[in-house]
Amino acid sequence: MKINFSKSTSFSLLKNSVAVLVLTEEQARKSSLTQIKFAKEKYDFSGKNNQAHLVSSNDQILVVVGAGAEKKLDDLALQKIGSRVVSVLNSAKIKNGSVFFESKNSACDLANIAFGALLSSYRFNKYFEHKKKDKELKLQSISVMVSDVSKAEKAFTPLEILAENIFFTRDLVSEPSNILNPESYAAICKTLKKDGLEVEILDEVAMKKLGMGALLGVGQGSERGSKMVILKWNGGKKGEQPLAFVGKGVTFDTGGISIKPSANMEDMKTDMAGSAVVVGLLRNLAQRKAKVNVVGVIGLVENMPSGTAQRPGDVVRSMSGQTIEVINTDAEGRLVLADALHYTGSKFKPKFIVDLATLTGAIIIALADVYAGLFSNDDDLAKKIESCGATTGERAWRLPLGSEYDEMINSEIADMKNVGSGRGAGSVTAAQFLKRFVGETKWAHLDIAGVAWKGKGDAMAHKGATGFGVRLLNELVRTYES
Repeated sequence: MKINFSKSTSFSLLKNSVAVLVLTEEQARKSSLTQIKFAKEKYDFSGKNNQAHLVSSNDQILVVVGAGAEKKLDDLALQKIGSRVVSVLNSAKIKNGSVFFESKNSACDLANIAFGALLSSYRFNKYFEHKKKDKELKLQSISVMVSDVSKAEKAFTPLEILAENIFFTRDLVSEPSNILNPESYAAICKTLKKDGLEVEILDEVAMKKLGMGALLGVGQGSERGSKMVILKWNGGKKGEQPLAFVGKGVTFDTGGISIKPSANMEDMKTDMAGSAVVVGLLRNLAQRKAKVNVVGVIGLVENMPSGTAQRPGDVVRSMSGQTIEVINTDAEGRLVLADALHYTGSKFKPKFIVDLATLTGAIIIALADVYAGLFSNDDDLAKKIESCGATTGERAWRLPLGSEYDEMINSEIADMKNVGSGRGAGSVTAAQFLKRFVGETKWAHLDIAGVAWKGKGDAMAHKGATGFGVRLLNELVRTYES
């Protein structure tokens, strides 16, 4: 779907495009337009949030959309209005629409409406042949009517870049595992050099030399070699400490010898969503020329059962030197992250590390698909993430860490085991495990198992991969830019 900005100083019905008029509650009350009066009488339209109606008059169609109370119109609310516009026009099989909205900060407000519209237009249709046209978005273009086109386009440019990289992230998560495996994924990352990123890829030989026994143990049952990809964006001052982001990249998770039930196992292609967010974020920072140094590290493995696979009861030595008793081979993500976190902290000495992972089913039980689970050893970092989550709509809920939980992962034959004792606090003990590998570095862990993929769509994402985390962390990075 194409979005463009066109000059207009006032609302008017158009001959070749369906007009969309967005009205706040205050504007709806004051409007004297015949079509609005009709919408009030027939649909009880009052400009409240979530109201949207088609009004026909003399072969011309007007869509009226409620924006709610003016005082509640922040960027996120405006983005949701844009999403609603796309939903209404697409449901009515309208190909082209023109959006009008009068506001005090019209250029930025309309740029946010355009951003929300663009985000909601995403579809992953590349593997359809016979039904491809049925699955495609019917809406082809939206013209956003503004008084100052140049100002609106300037406000929209970074949002358009962000949307494109959210789509890039969603594409990675949506790819089937016969297409996206550790080797092909690393090859995709290598192409990001053209965007200005430095890209380094460690193979199994290099990781073995570094002592990454935890990560390598997860992938040893697969015929596809494990990889670690390091992405660097140097947009800040030379020598300045980078911000660091680490992602779990299990391109398919059978559970290994502790094999998962077959029902819904196909969804385990998404177990690399944390890594996809890191890649999408770094690509976005490079494309928008962020004024900060950032490093992204992703561990790429495939967790398969075979004659060479890791067994329950095995003990592996991590890069940090700490040993881990593998109780459950399906608690593999934390093993991948253990080496990735230690490598990142020891090599780059970052200001902080944020890791992302579809780590536990327990977080879905606790928070469903509404919040990501947030764990941190630093209150200020946690508060910043919570604040950025509220601003972007990618919300995180902080959960506790503590010595009582740490004791639950102690092993009788190694430094630790990869699952906690008993069934309780599964997400917490997983985070407590990760904490052992970050040392004194400021660190936060986002468990995105419930929010990375949705069985039904929401305000700005069709069902499937959400790209959760790219907007949140892009906003976090902004707070550190010079």
